Amino acid sequence: MAPKSQKRKISKTGKKKITLPVSEEAEPINMESMGHPEIYPLVLTTKTQEIFNCRIDEDITDEQPYKLIRKEDFFADFINRAAVSDFYPVKKIIQEYPGDELLLVYDKDFKYGLNFYLIGTEEGKENYLNPLEVPEEQEEYKEHIPEDLYVYKPPVSKPWVSLGSEREIDEETVKESTKQITYMISRKRSEFGAPIKFSDQNASSVKDAYIECTAYPDKNFTLKQLERDVGMQVIPQIKDISTQTRWTYPQNATTQYHPREFSEEEKKTLEQSKTLTDFLNSVSMSVEIALQQNEIMNVFIDDWKRLAEEEGTFGDKTDTHLKEYQSFTDLHSPTEKMITCVSWHPVIFGLIAVSVAVRLSFEERVHFSGKLLLQPSLILFWSFSDPIHPQLMLESPDDIFCFEFCPSDPNIIAGGCINGQIVMWDITAHADRIENIKAGGSRSKKVTLKPLFLLEPESNKEVMYIRHCAVSSIENGHRKVITDIHWLSDTFEINRLGSVFENRSGISCQLATCSADCTICFWDIRPQKALTPQPTEKKKEESIEIPFDVPSTFLHLDLSWKPFSKIRLSKGETTLDHCPTKISLSDDTLLYKEQDKAPAQGKAVKAGEARPYQNLEEGLANHLEPIDDFCTKFFVGTEEGEVIYTDWKMERDPETGRLMTKKPVSLYTVHDGAVHTVQRSPFYHDIILTVGGWNVAIWKEGVMEGFICTCWNMEAAPWLSLVAAGTGPLLQSCCAPKRYTSGHWSLTRPGVFYIGREDGYLDIWDLLEKTHEPAQSQNICITMITCVKPWTFSAKQQFIAVADYFGTLHILEIPWTLSHPSTNEVSSVHYYFEREVKHLEYVEQRKKIREQEKKDMELEMEKKKVKMYQKSKEQMETELKMEYESYLELERNILVNLGLIKVKETMSYVEMV
Repeated sequence: MAPKSQKRKISKTGKKKITLPVSEEAEPINMESMGHPEIYPLVLTTKTQEIFNCRIDEDITDEQPYKLIRKEDFFADFINRAAVSDFYPVKKIIQEYPGDELLLVYDKDFKYGLNFYLIGTEEGKENYLNPLEVPEEQEEYKEHIPEDLYVYKPPVSKPWVSLGSEREIDEETVKESTKQITYMISRKRSEFGAPIKFSDQNASSVKDAYIECTAYPDKNFTLKQLERDVGMQVIPQIKDISTQTRWTYPQNATTQYHPREFSEEEKKTLEQSKTLTDFLNSVSMSVEIALQQNEIMNVFIDDWKRLAEEEGTFGDKTDTHLKEYQSFTDLHSPTEKMITCVSWHPVIFGLIAVSVAVRLSFEERVHFSGKLLLQPSLILFWSFSDPIHPQLMLESPDDIFCFEFCPSDPNIIAGGCINGQIVMWDITAHADRIENIKAGGSRSKKVTLKPLFLLEPESNKEVMYIRHCAVSSIENGHRKVITDIHWLSDTFEINRLGSVFENRSGISCQLATCSADCTICFWDIRPQKALTPQPTEKKKEESIEIPFDVPSTFLHLDLSWKPFSKIRLSKGETTLDHCPTKISLSDDTLLYKEQDKAPAQGKAVKAGEARPYQNLEEGLANHLEPIDDFCTKFFVGTEEGEVIYTDWKMERDPETGRLMTKKPVSLYTVHDGAVHTVQRSPFYHDIILTVGGWNVAIWKEGVMEGFICTCWNMEAAPWLSLVAAGTGPLLQSCCAPKRYTSGHWSLTRPGVFYIGREDGYLDIWDLLEKTHEPAQSQNICITMITCVKPWTFSAKQQFIAVADYFGTLHILEIPWTLSHPSTNEVSSVHYYFEREVKHLEYVEQRKKIREQEKKDMELEMEKKKVKMYQKSKEQMETELKMEYESYLELERNILVNLGLIKVKETMSYVEMV
């Protein structure tokens, strides 16, 4: 097979004439005309991206749009693929490059014309990796420019830059290679200026008046093809062969036969045969044994499967049921309480925190409000080592309905109360009570089941109550119960307009909360800048005595903390707002990496040494670099079962100039009850799971944009409802027997998620096994499941925490089949989601086609009705008579062809009719 860099030219006789190789010494095209001679644009195919691990949106992202590639990798590619390599045009540049690694940059906006470009100098690579910083004077000038000021800059014409396209155009231009034919027409001089008379004449009647100019081959002007460009490609020889069996007319046939029997003489001969008698005596015993074995043994059992050894350590691989490992119940509480939220400790194995609340309705809370004030509202810390006594108890002013550990420091905890306040705790001072014990020298397999969180023996006798550090202002915060809380990532921070900036502090300092008062608030734990000095207030603060057991970490927030941004999700034309219950931000991290767990345990021991939140700087700095390509859109689940995709950025009202929330990008009503879970997949950042009412839905970010519709699930035909509505979810389940109350993705299998129900059952969905119903359902408790939270204990062992309405926390061990993914499960589930996206697009196209067909049919019916009304009675009778005569003619022809009547009788038949 000839390489692509050569073109063979073959003469008409079939003999090879000449071979013209493409010049390898051609200089590669650079961007010298644009002031960047070190940049060489390239086109990289998908195959090349896989070879060099520079796949778009996977290896190369918007945050890191470049890749450093060694020169040895380029040389290996030149050896393997030669001139087929996409880097072959810049082979000379790579060979002469002084360094060991070249910088390959992804050109997302096609700034230089192609999808990638290579930087061919060390200086250019250093300028790209370490750009020059903008002077502080320019930064201050940019900050003082008003945001609403916009100056139009007209486009400026630029000189045309040649990229080699004129050579391709010149090669494809048709050029005349033959000499043009010249005709000369002349007549006599005496005929010039003579009068001309035109008259009509029949061309066929006069001889030689009509001359037909037919085409004929002229030997003088015959062009012979002397040279031809032929491209050859070796392909396997293919043959298309088809066969057709001869079809015969089927006929019903029956046969009857008589059994062949021995005659009386033959029977007597066989009875006296010694050979037959000896044969029966020899095989009778083995036949009896075989018949007995068939009765007492299962002959269809698979002996190969019985030879396999079972794993006794963590259960059999074929076992798919969750096993109860441990349970926790607060036996010392005087009132009946339920668990509202569950969270595993991020860095300490075997430690789990739960928030409890009194099981009372709103009217009952009002009636017993006096008694409830005397009882503390707590967050309990349970350890695997002691299932009876809580290790720590965090006090709060009211019942906590959601809380979350800080991702930067697990000793910092934020929670949301039923009265709308946010509570902050700092348990750094009590970190010495925690002791990490490593597995001892025993080699037993059961050593892995021992928890790594144990309490000192002296501390088991008494329970440690920890007071909160700060509480938000009840006047400026939420008005109702806080239903969800999230820490923002330590990589960015936002201002009151919703603009995203870089976070130079390196720790999480902002929170996002949603509440039943129809608002979503953003909070900052750093001290706010004071506009005017207030010496009197400072004196009052100095006079306040701080209790010895309360840390001063967030003293500046206590009773004065208020959100710096508040979002309301308006319903449009009405004055009502959507009531959010759960939110999912684009930076949610649901999976802690295995390699980060080991060093994190060491951090827990030395938690008192490093305290990043002890001396916090003031709020948003003046000179922070904005992040332009950050996605500020997020998902919201509401109390009415709606799933909203909206933006947290604020915009100014053109009439009043006030800041207002943007309209939702999309809104769907797919759940027939309150949404309890809105969670992103830990494997696919654009796949979202929502649980609410009686059904479950899976969404893909980007597919649902541009639609605002409402669809209700039908119990009889759930998939028909999805197809008929053409909605956004990739998957929408049918109505469950009981309402769903919570859900969570699996941490290790991309196609598995767990759904809790109000009757105490846990539905386990496996998309690789079933997509229309749960793969299995298991009963966990006798009451409603309030929260589900899985956790990876080790590489071979996983647990899932299931909390119920009666205040019991069940710890279940996840079996092997639900915790260990198959070889290609990530790609298989991804392919399933992509197939569902194509299915939704196809449904939308078919829907438009059907609507157009319906309109066309209605238009044709209207035209037919108009024609029927326009016809008179006589015309209709004439048409009916003509149709009847045509029918009689057809009947007569059929009878003649069948031989039922003769041709002579045809006239009499017609007359008779």
